[in-house]
Amino acid sequence: MLAADGRVIMVTGASGGIGNAIAQCLHDKGYSLSLGARDTAKLGGWVGEGDQSRLISHAHQATDAANNSAWVDATVARFGRIDGLVNAAGMGGMVNLEDDNDETYDALWAVNTKGPMRMIRLSLPHLRACGSGRIINISSLSGKRVTNDGTGYALSKFALMAVNHASRRAAWEEGVRSTAVCPGWVNTDMAGNAVGITREEMIQPEDLAELVETAIAMPNNMAVAELLVSCSLGDLF
Repeated sequence: MLAADGRVIMVTGASGGIGNAIAQCLHDKGYSLSLGARDTAKLGGWVGEGDQSRLISHAHQATDAANNSAWVDATVARFGRIDGLVNAAGMGGMVNLEDDNDETYDALWAVNTKGPMRMIRLSLPHLRACGSGRIINISSLSGKRVTNDGTGYALSKFALMAVNHASRRAAWEEGVRSTAVCPGWVNTDMAGNAVGITREEMIQPEDLAELVETAIAMPNNMAVAELLVSCSLGDLF
């Protein structure tokens, strides 16, 4: 397994839910972190109490190309390198096949697909340079199969899976490895519309974070393209 010390990981969506749990897990395991959030004031008390020599935060807007580029530049200016990118920022939205609702479709596409793709593009030169770059894309089981009327969300996550596999191919020879993590229900604010399942029965964010850290720490000769994670028995494909 690769050592955490000295490795710099960027985390989008770090102020809440899965992203915040991943950020805290990585910090506790010794990584240096560049945390992106729409509102950095909501990152959580642990950030202020953490090792400030290994932490920076930056406003991150998934749909703002100039903002994304500035964040990558700020990370390199502070740490001199980027070893990993965790694309955890995302949005939900219920829009089905028969809805005439381009606004919601476009928003889901912009945040859940184009945002991660842009962050990969901007960070890839630095991930190549380190020789063991890691990309983690937080997708969903909704990116593997369609089981409800959330067509727009599923489309955006299916497309993110394509981005993930494209990033696996892009810099394999330079040691970059990309993993899509596809959970079912996770105990976060986005699970507010879940029915028939309690919060305790859902995947807990801190447990999912441990899987993400494992994927980041894997050596180059042990790559996992997809991690499908469910809290209930059911079809994964």
